[in-house]
Amino acid sequence: MVDLSVETIVSGRCLVARVSGAMDYVTDPVFRAQFKELLSGGSRFIVLDLSGVSFCDSAGLNVLIGGWRQADASGAVLVLACVPESLRRILQMTGVDQLLRVYDTVTEAEAVFGG
Repeated sequence: MVDLSVETIVSGRCLVARVSGAMDYVTDPVFRAQFKELLSGGSRFIVLDLSGVSFCDSAGLNVLIGGWRQADASGAVLVLACVPESLRRILQMTGVDQLLRVYDTVTEAEAVFGG
């Protein structure tokens, strides 16, 4: 059983995707597939709400980076919101916080896009 879910809602100009569960080597294929589906929807502004993420290892981090690259290549903007403190530390230690913009709340992230 894979402990990962991604629920999406359209909010203003943004597609908000709430990720719940573990982002690890076990859920990597599922998360990659769901992320590819998110990007195929044509949304220009994507906010990943990570408040429900219980764990993230290097595979999960790679999915976030790969998703950012895919979004950037397609002309979309991907940002993170509600990042748990443990994951925020990982982003800072690896320098990924310099690549992916991180916001404290979904509302703050949406405001950047005029949502």
